[in-house]
Amino acid sequence: MDMRNSTVITLCWELYEQGIPKSHIASRLGKNRETIHIWIKNIEKQGLLSYVDRYEQAKKGERKRRQVDPITKRLVWNIREREFACCGQKIQYFLEREHGIHVSVPKIYEILKEKYIIRSKWKKNKERGFVPKASMPGQVVQMDTIDFGDIFAFTAIDIFTREADVFLAPELTARYGFQFLSQSMNRRFHGHVHLIQTDGGPEFKADFLNHVHGYCDRHRIARPYRKNEQAYIESFNRTVRKECLGWSKYRTDQLQECTEMVESFLQRYHYHRPHMSLNMQPPLFDKKEADCRIFTEN
Repeated sequence: MDMRNSTVITLCWELYEQGIPKSHIASRLGKNRETIHIWIKNIEKQGLLSYVDRYEQAKKGERKRRQVDPITKRLVWNIREREFACCGQKIQYFLEREHGIHVSVPKIYEILKEKYIIRSKWKKNKERGFVPKASMPGQVVQMDTIDFGDIFAFTAIDIFTREADVFLAPELTARYGFQFLSQSMNRRFHGHVHLIQTDGGPEFKADFLNHVHGYCDRHRIARPYRKNEQAYIESFNRTVRKECLGWSKYRTDQLQECTEMVESFLQRYHYHRPHMSLNMQPPLFDKKEADCRIFTEN
């Protein structure tokens, strides 16, 4: 801190002693009113000379940046690779849960930038179409499909609880769509929900349409070319690709092998993988907390 700034603080105190309002002092000295308030408050407690001396000492040189030890950095990188390039919030969750180490999310991203290329943040305030809302479990389930070559994945998710299901089939037909509807509703969604939303694909017609109202009060078809209306299931589909089956093409004779991979993924997804929208808890964490240890121990 140079002499000019010391003089400004001294002048501030002299003006205050003359009864001049803080807002007027801030205007005269070209400082923020909150800064003037802090100066005066500390001078009243410590005295003018003592405060100026401490202020000068505090402003000498740049503060040493906090460093993260190499072991913690290695843990951050290992968790990112283990958890399929997950975000900083989830890395923070696993660091605290498994190692008792707290690192802020911005610092985690600084560590990641040392080794990885980090994508820029998603742009907010984009125009978005109508999306059905849910305030409790069983209100809205979104359904969709993923193409894996000769194998197709039927997917569904409860947009409130994030509980999800996947069914693999050798054909993209309404017959398999109905089988998926029956399996997912009875296995994951308690047999009945208020609304089921799908796209207009042929797999969600014919047999599927003939039975869908037995599992919901209303069936809604998302508007074409509006993927944001299916945002939850599109996000889940990306997770299935990223953390389970990838972007590969599979043959029909690999159906059993892929089904086993999917079941293992669903176990991990429901009981181990945290969700930011669920306060960093897995969807079924409370129901089977003990299973969370399986993946961390292996």
